[in-house]
Amino acid sequence: MDHPPHRREIPAAFVHAILRAYAVRALDCCPALHHAGIKPADLAGGWVGLQPFEDLSEYAMRDLDDEAPGWFSRRLPWGSYGMLLRASLPSPDLSVALRRWCRHHNLLTEDIRVETGLDKGRAYVRIHQTTDLGQAQEFALVSVLRNVHGISCWLADSRIPIEQADFPFARPDHHAAYDRMFGGRVTFGAGFAQIAFDAGYLALPVLRDDQALRQRLQAAIPLMARQYRQDRLLSQRIQRLFERDASSMDMGRLAAELGISPRSLQRHLQDEGTSLIALKSRARARLAQELLLRRDLPIKRVAHMVGYRSESSFSRAFRSWTGLTPLEYRQGQPQQIVRKAS
Repeated sequence: MDHPPHRREIPAAFVHAILRAYAVRALDCCPALHHAGIKPADLAGGWVGLQPFEDLSEYAMRDLDDEAPGWFSRRLPWGSYGMLLRASLPSPDLSVALRRWCRHHNLLTEDIRVETGLDKGRAYVRIHQTTDLGQAQEFALVSVLRNVHGISCWLADSRIPIEQADFPFARPDHHAAYDRMFGGRVTFGAGFAQIAFDAGYLALPVLRDDQALRQRLQAAIPLMARQYRQDRLLSQRIQRLFERDASSMDMGRLAAELGISPRSLQRHLQDEGTSLIALKSRARARLAQELLLRRDLPIKRVAHMVGYRSESSFSRAFRSWTGLTPLEYRQGQPQQIVRKAS
């Protein structure tokens, strides 16, 4: 079976970690490698493609009936992580879902203890080893943290930027992969493994249900291996800033207010499929609708407050947003119009 070339971004060391699980059980790993299209020459190069690695991981987990292939003293049968995710679904927000996930994970294995908490405005997910994981240490800790981060993003339907990631082992030769996997500040030689992120994400509601979970479990591996795109918390902060001052908010000022670089902001807007112009229009529309409900404000005054120099240009813009003139909107049924415009 021929496989197309893939961008090599996964350390071959992670492939070797899976192959060790086969060796420990005296099983042939060749069918797994063949299924993924991974050849000895690929491993010799030190890196493999993301898709072949995902294919190998899923095949091995099913073949070995172990979703923690070789990590722990007892297997985690196929479906274990799906069960953890299902148990986290009926949660009001991400904070509760994470606490449930960690508590239930600690029932599956005694080799590690996973906990979540707060520290100086940041949330963390931390792993304490209770036994020596040996050669499986790096792959196990990285995989568990990538897993819990992936399911957190999925549950809240938001990309959650990791501000810091710490690991208790020495910096590996393939340390460059950690920037792609985690982002933020990465340190090695720490006392435990953890990821830390803005605590504001914990308040995001859990948006997934059982039907969404069934669909997700049909292709669960990318949830752990790939970065989530949409960042709902950042989107909300951008929208609030525009609603506060849409007229003078440019890319540089907005990035400074958010504490990120203009390039990162531009990338976020592209990922969201939107632009500064679209966000400004949306913010102006919402502000105009709110101000028009104040019947003591003349429409000309509302136009100036929203950022338009003339009442006529404001009226044209408002009609494009709602299909009504400002006067028609003011005299009509604003509750229904607001839902239409948003």
